[in-house]
Amino acid sequence: MTNTIFMHAWFDRKRGISNIRMTTLQVLEMDSGEKRLNELGYKQELRREMTLFKTLAITFSCISVFSGTPLYGQSLYYAGPATLIWGWVAVTFFTWFVAIAMAEICSSFPTTGSLYFWAAQLAGPRWGPFASWCCAWLETIGVVSAIGAQAYSGSQALQMIILLATGTNKGGGYFASKGVFLCMYMALIIIWAALNTFALQVIAYLNIISIWWQVIGGLLVTIMLPLVAQSTQPASYVFTHFKTSPESTGISSAPYAVILSVLLSIYSLYGYDAAAHLTEETKDADRTGPVAILSSLGIISVFGWAYYLALTFSIRDLDYLYNTDNETAGALVPAQIIYDAFYGKFHNSTGAVVFLCIIWGSYFFCGLSVTTTAARVVYALSRDKGIPFSPIWRKVHPRSKVPTNAVWLCAAIGLLLGLPILKLDVVFTAIISVSTIGWVGGYAIPILARLVMAEENFKPGPFYLGRASRTVCLVAFLWICYACSAFLLPTFYPLRWKTFNYAPVALTFVLTLIMLWWVLDARKWFKGPVRNIDVQDGN
Repeated sequence: MTNTIFMHAWFDRKRGISNIRMTTLQVLEMDSGEKRLNELGYKQELRREMTLFKTLAITFSCISVFSGTPLYGQSLYYAGPATLIWGWVAVTFFTWFVAIAMAEICSSFPTTGSLYFWAAQLAGPRWGPFASWCCAWLETIGVVSAIGAQAYSGSQALQMIILLATGTNKGGGYFASKGVFLCMYMALIIIWAALNTFALQVIAYLNIISIWWQVIGGLLVTIMLPLVAQSTQPASYVFTHFKTSPESTGISSAPYAVILSVLLSIYSLYGYDAAAHLTEETKDADRTGPVAILSSLGIISVFGWAYYLALTFSIRDLDYLYNTDNETAGALVPAQIIYDAFYGKFHNSTGAVVFLCIIWGSYFFCGLSVTTTAARVVYALSRDKGIPFSPIWRKVHPRSKVPTNAVWLCAAIGLLLGLPILKLDVVFTAIISVSTIGWVGGYAIPILARLVMAEENFKPGPFYLGRASRTVCLVAFLWICYACSAFLLPTFYPLRWKTFNYAPVALTFVLTLIMLWWVLDARKWFKGPVRNIDVQDGN
């Protein structure tokens, strides 16, 4: 009996020592991003298995080389090719300030909540809840409406593919009606949501395909298009020609025309914060997050500029591009440029269809990644009880570890945004304006908070700007204010129901409701990010 008790005690002691060793080993091997997440008050719930390359692939896909294609025609018309081309360079310069500022903050706060978590932490206990509330809702509005923007772009590209493949507008080809267009729009969103219900590894692998699709496809389009085009524009036209079109746009003011022309560049160069939304699923996120943000912007800056240069050099007849009787019905200017190049060389539209399929694939992958990002934003906000019916949206699938309910909520809102397609011609303008103002406007709040906070209160991560931080944040904040203001402007005159920019009306309505909710109720209970483990920052 005594020997039995002794043996049990000995085995218990051995098990205890073993457990201690295992716990010590787990602490020693804890991922740096997970350790920082614990310090910030969150336990690891999502599966942390993303590598730098996979995170970069999703982030790069969220931006997309070809995202500005639908805006190319009107940007070219506003102020000519020189403004469009050099506008890209100018916008890229200022966008780098925003990306660098965000990379520094991301390194310090590697959480899925990203922007609104940053706003809460940087604004301090007094202003943190309100800053977090404003940032969270701006970001949610922006990223969810971006799903609609990508679905519209993808549907438009598919519309052109079908038209050219069936005989062109002149040859009796099929031009999808508004009803069919809406069906394509909805189908894309449903497919993206369905794919996002699988484990994140599935999305990561698809986005690895995406990054190569965009890199190889971007190189193919950029290099081949000017080579195929039999007549190209001279460099003097591309880089120095400035011309407004008041007879078509109603805008005679040159500065106003320039502001509208560079909207393409502003719209094309955001979304790099997707890396921040994936930090709770990324290994060593306090390091890989900033690298993914800056690398994706660097790649897209170069590839995007090269793509628009290729399009502009390949223009055959500027006025013909906008003619509603041309082969693409004047619906998508880049599609007509590509068609002119291939038909002039080979007397068929096969090459144009292939190139448009490359562009469509880019939209497909971009929409898939944006849906991933949107679901993480909604999940993070519902985890902190900032959305009605939060317990539903914050549920994580037990096997895939994916916020499935949040995915389908984002998809449902995206579907609703597309319904006006049946009646209005300015749906895309409104969606991209709302998306840009919400998404980019969300950047401004944590950057402003970082700008005004005392430096000793900031705990830097591995990526730290030091004394340069305030200058970078100031330039970034001012640029964001300008960019958001530009998307509120009317894009055509005189103002009519069919050409009116509805973004200011829609945003005013939604933001008024959100602010009323804050004043009347939310300020009493919303305290910003909710800690779910009791670990003090810095311990």
